[in-house]
Amino acid sequence: MPNPHAAHSYDTPSYDAQSYDAQSSNPQDAQSSDPHDAPSPEVLSHDAPDLSTAWLRVFLDVARHGSFTGAARTLGWTQSAVSRQISSLEAALGGAPLFDRLPRGVRLTEAGRVLVPHAESVVERLHGAVRELAALREVAGGRLRVGAFATADAALVPRAIATFRARHPGVRLTREEGFTPVLLDRLTAGHLDLAVVSTTGRAPLDAFTLHHLLDESLYVAVPADHPLASEPRVRLTQLADADWISGGPRPEGTLLDAALRHGFRPRVAHVVAEWTAKQGYVAGGLGVTLIPALAAESVRPDIALLPVLDEDAPARAVYAASVRGRSLAPAAEAFLAALRESAAEIPGTRTT
Repeated sequence: MPNPHAAHSYDTPSYDAQSYDAQSSNPQDAQSSDPHDAPSPEVLSHDAPDLSTAWLRVFLDVARHGSFTGAARTLGWTQSAVSRQISSLEAALGGAPLFDRLPRGVRLTEAGRVLVPHAESVVERLHGAVRELAALREVAGGRLRVGAFATADAALVPRAIATFRARHPGVRLTREEGFTPVLLDRLTAGHLDLAVVSTTGRAPLDAFTLHHLLDESLYVAVPADHPLASEPRVRLTQLADADWISGGPRPEGTLLDAALRHGFRPRVAHVVAEWTAKQGYVAGGLGVTLIPALAAESVRPDIALLPVLDEDAPARAVYAASVRGRSLAPAAEAFLAALRESAAEIPGTRTT
């Protein structure tokens, strides 16, 4: 971009004033059907001037060429159209002339020199906005903020992130982990664009658009020497008298809700939050625990996983949630597609 303060950039005389006057009086110019020769927008009276960006673009072209003729040629407009744009801009800015009309060409006045860097800044910012919006449409830029609950981070979300980044490396993706109610609050507050949530905990979901990813089954993790360790599958009632390891002291709002549905209240012997720690307690013979299908691939080898036989319903559904009424950005749509691809690869789940 030329230096706005370098006089030689704008003082090159290439415009013949007599030629311009002759062309301006042409009736064809006065009533041109050229869309570029349309009347300029009405200037409104406000504290901040109501400026057309077209005026600024024409102003910069005239300044660069040092003539109305050169600017008109570059823009594909008539000279009279260029002249009217400049006159409208001058009027909107208080009436001071922006150019001195010379025998051949034009030259910036002091007011014009002051305006140049501001006009360049506005035009460049608009070009930048157009580039960024195009990048968003093409999923080639911008940001994407994703949240997920812990077990979704075991396989579902990492695979989706890997797929997404391979396809859209220009998008800045950030991720955070939390319980479903917290993620939904973050989503509502505008801190997340998409959240991977589950029906565990019975969080209210009415305010959200839910994109179904999968229904997952449950496994019981038992010590390798447990009497049921060799069974192909079990009913939860077979473990009604066992010591349970759970993320909370009460079964309500946890995976152990499934036990309540099967008619018994499990005895929680150890409250352990992390999945890896729960497996350690199971391996040590301190109890049994429920493992969702999303986490089953990361189970340690010294415990046994037994599929839970549940004819009534799957343990929980997993969704990608967005705020109802807010449209998904193209990047979020692309990540949702990657999540669905990832979900189809998780054993022990149903995606339809």
